[in-house]
Amino acid sequence: MQRGAGQRNSTVVRRMISQAFVLGAGLGLRLRPLTEDLPKPLVPIFQKPLITFAIDHLIAAGVKSFVINTHHLPEHFDRFFEGGQYRDLPVRLAHEPVLLETGGGIKNAQPQLGSEPFIAYSGDVLTDLPLAPLIEEHFRSGNDVTLALRETGLAANVAFREGRVVDIGNRYGHAGNFDYANVAVWNPAIFERIPPNEKISFIPIVADWIGAGGKIGGVISQEGRWFNLGSRAEYLAVHRTIAEGWRPAYVCDPEWPRRIAPDATIDPGAEVRGFSCIGAGCRVGADALIEDSILWLGAQIASHSRLKNCIVRTHGRAEGDLEDAVV
Repeated sequence: MQRGAGQRNSTVVRRMISQAFVLGAGLGLRLRPLTEDLPKPLVPIFQKPLITFAIDHLIAAGVKSFVINTHHLPEHFDRFFEGGQYRDLPVRLAHEPVLLETGGGIKNAQPQLGSEPFIAYSGDVLTDLPLAPLIEEHFRSGNDVTLALRETGLAANVAFREGRVVDIGNRYGHAGNFDYANVAVWNPAIFERIPPNEKISFIPIVADWIGAGGKIGGVISQEGRWFNLGSRAEYLAVHRTIAEGWRPAYVCDPEWPRRIAPDATIDPGAEVRGFSCIGAGCRVGADALIEDSILWLGAQIASHSRLKNCIVRTHGRAEGDLEDAVV
């Protein structure tokens, strides 16, 4: 279900957006201790880094170039995007020595984004909500900003009335009825509304723009799945959902999801159950039981160990009977 403002004109030529700003600079505090080793956008989902789902989604929508902001553990982004490309498309990293939050991050990326509209997409969510209606509504309505809106069960802080966002964060006393789904289309006019070198969320920027008469629109979409991955339990739950058959249509790798890496070593007497994932270079010892657990790169599981609902981080070693543990 998508609902934008007014009737759609079927004769309008479909417009495309060629660039995106993918937010990757957050600290991932709610996902600690996993994010002590990797930035949240790079945590693996069946051995595929989380941020690559966002980029694949954007490529399927017609985006041709990407700017990603970094702050926490930036060297991991440098290594992953070595050569400045992903799927033969250019990727530029905009490092923030001091974390600038969402609004400041957009302003910091102005030199790379230039004077054309762009899509902003949080690199730490996993979703397959439709992007085409969002882009279409942005151009059809001549919006300054068009937000993807959704009932997520989290903070409903966006007030959407008759095709317009009339409040965000309860600035003007209008109760929110939808949540921002972490994807938006922005006109470059946003750059003039954000002070340089300032740590600031996009929320007060948009709220000020509403008060100044800006055209802040939205598209409500309950189609597809949407995962925030705000906890270890949610991280495990998305693996369960994928193991049960959900696969975003935009993922082009025919071998994903990879449940067991080709170079993993699993003793013939060991057992792997449920939605477990055994990453590259992992070793699972004799008579070990791995149930509904995720093993990152190079994890080692001692013989006779029992793991349930566990996450073993890169090159971690687990031994004994463990449940709901991070190693």
